[in-house]
Amino acid sequence: MNRSESKYFNTARRMDDALLTLLEQKDFDYITVREICQTVQVNRSTFYLHYETMTDLLEEAVQQTLRDFYLAFAPQQSSILSHLADVPLSELNLRTDEYLMPYLQYLADHCKLVATLRRHARLTGMDSVYQYLYTHVFDPILARLAVDEAHRQYIIAFYLHGLIALIDHWIAEDCAMPIPVLCQLMRDCVTGEITPLAGAMQGK
Repeated sequence: MNRSESKYFNTARRMDDALLTLLEQKDFDYITVREICQTVQVNRSTFYLHYETMTDLLEEAVQQTLRDFYLAFAPQQSSILSHLADVPLSELNLRTDEYLMPYLQYLADHCKLVATLRRHARLTGMDSVYQYLYTHVFDPILARLAVDEAHRQYIIAFYLHGLIALIDHWIAEDCAMPIPVLCQLMRDCVTGEITPLAGAMQGK
């Protein structure tokens, strides 16, 4: 990449970041090109060199955020997905913290950004992340458990929407609950078992 290309992509990334920052303060419909330009200190022609509309900027900002997320977990994710084919059936419910804690720690480290994207999920397409989990994690698990294919989507919807609601509530409270406790709570929800809080705290 030459210097001009580097400057082009750096400016685009700064505009992505500016939009995400402004989304923490107001709804997308009330953010203007002028505000983006003022935040990044570029002129309108520079904005339109990169994007035709504000919606284009939003799509790019979200895609960049998702790329950062997937890159952060690419090695581990590959290992986990391949592991699903060989792991004992007793471990297929993602009971162990090794599956949950790195992801939850990432969400906690980027709590404000994730909260912003979840608030605007319809616009940002964040729900596509959960479709990925449906296809690459939950469906293979249920296949190994010999669950009828016609029933899988209903079972996955039940668990996935419940866990999403749990995480959304955690994020809305600024990730105040300690991650080991949240991990235990998620496992309890999946297995149908309720562990006393003191037991969960022992794992800290």
